[in-house]
Amino acid sequence: MREVAVLGIGQTKIEEQWDKSLRELAGEAALAALHDAGLESTDAIFVGNMMSGSANHQQHLGAYIADWIGFRFIESIHIETACSSGAAAFRSALMAVASGALDVALAVGVEKMSDSPGGEITAELATAADADYEAGMGVSFVAINALAMRRYMHVYGWEKKDFAPFSINAHANAVYNPNARFQESITEKDYSRSPMVADPISVMDASAMGDGAAAAVLVPVSFLRGMPASRMIRVTGSGAATDTLALHARKDPLWLLAAENSTKKAYAQAGIEPGDVDVFEVHDAFSIMAALSLEASGFVERGRAPRLAADGEIRPTGRIPIATRGGLKARGHPVGATGMYQIVEVIQQLRGEAAGTQVDDAKIGMTQNIGGSGSNIITHIFRTG
Repeated sequence: MREVAVLGIGQTKIEEQWDKSLRELAGEAALAALHDAGLESTDAIFVGNMMSGSANHQQHLGAYIADWIGFRFIESIHIETACSSGAAAFRSALMAVASGALDVALAVGVEKMSDSPGGEITAELATAADADYEAGMGVSFVAINALAMRRYMHVYGWEKKDFAPFSINAHANAVYNPNARFQESITEKDYSRSPMVADPISVMDASAMGDGAAAAVLVPVSFLRGMPASRMIRVTGSGAATDTLALHARKDPLWLLAAENSTKKAYAQAGIEPGDVDVFEVHDAFSIMAALSLEASGFVERGRAPRLAADGEIRPTGRIPIATRGGLKARGHPVGATGMYQIVEVIQQLRGEAAGTQVDDAKIGMTQNIGGSGSNIITHIFRTG
């Protein structure tokens, strides 16, 4: 297998993009990534998206995006793994280049959510849960996460207020990200006063939907000889794993086994341990998911993630910086694009381009994109030089 590097990245701002279509968003990010890579073409496109069929009445995104950006006759594939669709597209592109099947691959994550009423989007998100035993019983996706958070608080003795540092950190970092949806900080008071969505999850525990796209260009490392180390970002680890679709069907609903398994695979490939990671873009769709992800990935003992956050260890100056550009909570969560935003943001950190929240001397970065309530988790590790 060949070593693979990320040569170019691109992204759009996350907001309610009423004046742009799904293809325009995807095209903007894709062409920006190619421009950043200094390339005019790609051998194939891998498009990650979850809900275009219902939210935009458009499937067949491979040909749809390839046609729009001027690559009408190349290979192009649409990939869906719920909220982890972006990372799944990247992993598919990675394997294609690593195998030698392709020399240049373009991975794009895109989601256009604002055109549909909130109720329809909520129903569509619930399709990432078990249709028979969760969604069919009237349980929304936020309610599933609320059940996990309530159980976590009961088992480990935490209170709701103890999760505030996750949201406060995310919003503080988003202030410096021009592509984030919410570029303003919040306080403990803001957190405590935010409206309840599904007890104990309030508005300040939950990420917001939005429209956006992010993309990356992958090439063999051998193609980059002579380039500055700051532009040589290698993909050194990639792991994927699944778990039961329904939260209640797991032996331990407070342990993300798919995160543990995918991370172990990625660590082994990269030849590192958790303590070697300089920056971690976590899937903080809800505060509880940030806590569970940190624990399953080996950064903190189980049941202790809120203490890690309270001690400031998740800030850009802390032991394991997370959500350094706002995370899902403040940057926004255009679901099928989120995994690609995480990758773009880690690349920015490793390049030294994360102004305002730059992690000092960041050399190893990790992303973890979660589909469903932990049923499909994809972890990637990147290294400079």
